[in-house]
Amino acid sequence: MRRDLFEEEHLLFRDTVREFLAREVVPHHPQWEKDGIVPREVWKKAGELGMFGFAVPEEFGGSGITDYRYNTVIAEEIIRIGATGLGFSLHNDVMAPYFVDMTNDEQKQRWLPGFASGELITAVAMTEPGAGSDLQGVRTTAIRDGDHYVVNGQKTFITNGINSDLVVVVTKTDPTAGARGTTLLVVERGMEGFTRGRNLEKVGMHAQDTAELFFENVRVPVANRLGDEDGQGFFQLMHNLPQERLSIAVGAVASAEAVLEATIEYCKNRKAFGKNIGQFQNTRFVLAELATEVEIARHYVDKCILALNAKELSAVDAAKAKWWTTELQTKLIDRCLQLHGGYGYMMEYPVAKAWLDSRVQTIYGGTTEIMKEIIGRSFGF
Repeated sequence: MRRDLFEEEHLLFRDTVREFLAREVVPHHPQWEKDGIVPREVWKKAGELGMFGFAVPEEFGGSGITDYRYNTVIAEEIIRIGATGLGFSLHNDVMAPYFVDMTNDEQKQRWLPGFASGELITAVAMTEPGAGSDLQGVRTTAIRDGDHYVVNGQKTFITNGINSDLVVVVTKTDPTAGARGTTLLVVERGMEGFTRGRNLEKVGMHAQDTAELFFENVRVPVANRLGDEDGQGFFQLMHNLPQERLSIAVGAVASAEAVLEATIEYCKNRKAFGKNIGQFQNTRFVLAELATEVEIARHYVDKCILALNAKELSAVDAAKAKWWTTELQTKLIDRCLQLHGGYGYMMEYPVAKAWLDSRVQTIYGGTTEIMKEIIGRSFGF
C-alpha cells in the first residue's frame, strides 16, 4: 500500500540526511564500532545541517517546527544504514521535549543554542543498578542546600553517557513521598563530583557510548531544576514517555524493513539444490508472513506519528506500538538470519549486526512486559 505520511519538504530533507550519512557516517562507522564511541565532530556537522532540535525556537538556533515527521526521517535513514552508534534519536526524540517544553527563559538561553548546534550533547539518567522499569524505585537523592541541591547516587545503562554535556537526572528530593518526591535536575559536564564510569560493553550497538554515571556530593544549582518546584519529575517523565516509545517503534519498523529487503535480495541470488532459495515454498511463505506483518506495523506507527503531531498520542497507544514493533523486529531479524544460513552468522553480512543490535529493543524504554501492563491497566480491572 502507498505510504502517504510525508510531504515534499520531508522527502527533500530525506535526501539531505541520506547524503550526509553517506559522506560522514558510512565510511567511518565500522571504526566507531571498534572504538565504542562516535566522535563529537559528527554531532557538530549534523548540527550545521539543521538535524537537531526542530522544535527549538528560531531565536535559539532551531527551526521552530513541531513536526515529528522530520525526526522520523532521520531515524529511518540512520537505521537503514545500520548506524546504531549515533545517539541522534535520543537527543531529538527523547531529550528535546525536556529542554524545549520544560525549561524557563533563562535555561532556554543557556542550553538551547548548543542543543540545536550539536555542541551540547544530551542524555537522560533514569536507570539505576536497582531500578529499571520501576522509576519509583530510584534512590539517587538531591537534598536542598540553599541555592543548590546536593546530589548523591549512581546511574547505569545511560545512552550518550560518555559524550553527554547535559544530563537530565532523575532524583529523589523527598524519598518518603513516592512518585511525588521525584525531581529532574540538569547536571552539566565538569560539575565537581560528577564522574563517568565504564563505557559499557554491550551485546550490540557497539559504537554507541553507554555508560555508568556517578554523583558524589554534586552541587547542582536550583537554577538547573526542570519545573517550577520539587516533586514534578515523575509526571514530567510520564508526559514524555509516549514520544520516547514511539521513537523506538519507528526505529524497529525501519530496521525490520531494511533487513527484510536485504534478505529478499539474498534469497534471489543464493542457490541451493540447483535453484535460488527464494523458489522454495518455505522461503516464500516465511517472507510473505514477514512482509505482511511489517506493512501492518508500518501503517500503525505512521498513524501514531500523526497522532503525536496532533498531540493525541496516548500512553496506551504508544505502548502498543513499542511492544508490538520491537517484538516483530527481533522475530523478523532472527528468521531472516536463518534464511541466510551460515552466512547469516558472519559479521560481514548486515543481518548479523542487525540481530545483535536489535536485542535491546524489547528492553529499553520499558520492557514488553511493562508495555502490556500499561495496556492491561487501561481496561479498568
